[in-house]
Amino acid sequence: MRKILFSICFMVLAGCSEADLQIEEINFDDESVAFCGTLSTETELFFKIDGTEALILNLGTGLLRNEASDGTLTSAVPGNSQLTYRIFTDNVAANYFCDDIPPATPSVLEEITATEGEVRITTIQDQTDTLRFDHTIELAGVTFVNAAGERLTNLTVTDFGTITTFATSQ
Repeated sequence: MRKILFSICFMVLAGCSEADLQIEEINFDDESVAFCGTLSTETELFFKIDGTEALILNLGTGLLRNEASDGTLTSAVPGNSQLTYRIFTDNVAANYFCDDIPPATPSVLEEITATEGEVRITTIQDQTDTLRFDHTIELAGVTFVNAAGERLTNLTVTDFGTITTFATSQ
């Protein structure tokens, strides 16, 4: 009986592999939006880091404007904008995305690009500082499909975050 129990336990443990990552939820709600350099309307790379995971948003050109939006600007994913989810071998820092040559470690265990969705941006002008513009970035209908063809569920990132740009005085 012990041999059978040992064999079953061995097969279960041998069947598990770190390469078989099970992603059940992508949740970056508690993480703030980061970017490289000085934020402006020309900035297109935004990311959120949660330990060994990162959600990377490449915005299409011209989506951030220093003017109040009349409604919501939208950008297709994939298409004009790209959204990528990465899992790393260790905790990742902002310099991974901002350095000209990314550090050798941590390395990427898995990278999954969104196959559909939409980025929605609403911009409001500050009432007291007319040179300040707050851009709320939201994600809608985002689908990630991994290399095995499995759709990732429970994407809870709908509010990507709010960023602030300033117009130059004239």
